[in-house]
Amino acid sequence: MLRRKVVDELPPLAAGCIYAALEIAMLSKHALTEHTLTTPRGIGWHLRIATRTLGSLLVGGIAVLGAIFIFRQGLLPLIDTMFRPGPEWLSALRRAGILLAAIAGYWAYTHWYEKRESSELELHPVRLMLGGTSGAALIAFPITVLFALGAYKLVLFREASPALLGVAVLIGIAATLEELIYRCLLFRVLERAWGTVAALAVQSVIFALAHLENIKHGGIWDVAAMLVSVTMLGLLWAGVFILTRNLWVVVANHAAWNFTILLSGVPLSGIKDWRALAPLETRYAGPDWLTGGMFGPESSLLVIMLITVAVMLLLRIARWNGAFLKPMQF
Repeated sequence: MLRRKVVDELPPLAAGCIYAALEIAMLSKHALTEHTLTTPRGIGWHLRIATRTLGSLLVGGIAVLGAIFIFRQGLLPLIDTMFRPGPEWLSALRRAGILLAAIAGYWAYTHWYEKRESSELELHPVRLMLGGTSGAALIAFPITVLFALGAYKLVLFREASPALLGVAVLIGIAATLEELIYRCLLFRVLERAWGTVAALAVQSVIFALAHLENIKHGGIWDVAAMLVSVTMLGLLWAGVFILTRNLWVVVANHAAWNFTILLSGVPLSGIKDWRALAPLETRYAGPDWLTGGMFGPESSLLVIMLITVAVMLLLRIARWNGAFLKPMQF
C-alpha cells in the first residue's frame, strides 16, 4: 500500500468484511466486559485518558516529523554545500537520511518520553524473511488467479530493468515510514490507552482515509472499494505487528506486498508511474470489481476476501496467544 459505481457484486464483498467485523466486535465485547469490572469510567477519567493519548501522539509525531524536517532543511543542504555530491548521490542521501531521521526521531521519543527500550526496532533476520515471504505470497496468489481467470492479460514480457532496484528502495522507505507512523506510533499509543480492539479499528480507518488522494479522480466504486480494502490492510498489518511487536517484520510484509504488485504490471495503490518498469506489461480484461479498477488488485473482490480471511486468522491467533492488551497501559 502506498499513498465506479457500486455494482451488484458488492454484497459478497460486504459479507466477507462483516465476518471480520464480527470477530473484532466479539473481541471488543470481551475486552469491554473485563475492563468495566476493574476501571472507573467517569467523564474525568475519559478526559484524562484522551488528553494523555493526544499528547503522546503529538509528541511522537513531532519527534518523527521534526527529525525529518531538520534533516531535509538543515543537514542535507549543509552536506550539499560542503561536499557537492551531485544530483544522484544527493537523491540517495535524501532518501537514506529521511529514513534514518524518522527512526532516530522515534527512538528518541520512546527513549526520553516513554522512558523504555525500543524493542520493536530490533532486527530479527529470520522473522524478517518470513514476513517478506508471506507478504509476497499473500498478494501473488490472487494475482495469479486473476491471470488464470482472464481478468488480467499478459501483453508482453520485458527484461528486468536496473531501475527496479531504485523503485524497490523507494517502496521499502515508504513502507517503513507508514508502518512507523501508523503501527508503531498511532496504533501502539491508542492500544496502550484504549486497548487493542479499539486501536485496531481507529488506526485502520485513519490509514484508509490517508489514501483517498490516490484516487481523487475516481468514482463511487473506486472510493468505496479502496476504503474497504485499505481498512482491511490496516487491520492486516496491525495484526502482524500485534503478533510480532516488531517494526521490520511488518515493513518486510508491507514492502514485499507492494513490490509484488508492481512486478505484475498493474497499478499499485492507484499509482501507475512505475508500470513501464515492470517485467510484465499487463492489461485489464475483466470488470472493475474483479480487477480492482484504477486502484489495482488491492481493490479486487478476490483480494479483499483473502485479506479478510487473513485478518480473521491473525486476530484469532493473537487472541489465543494473549497478545491483546487491555486499556490504560500508561
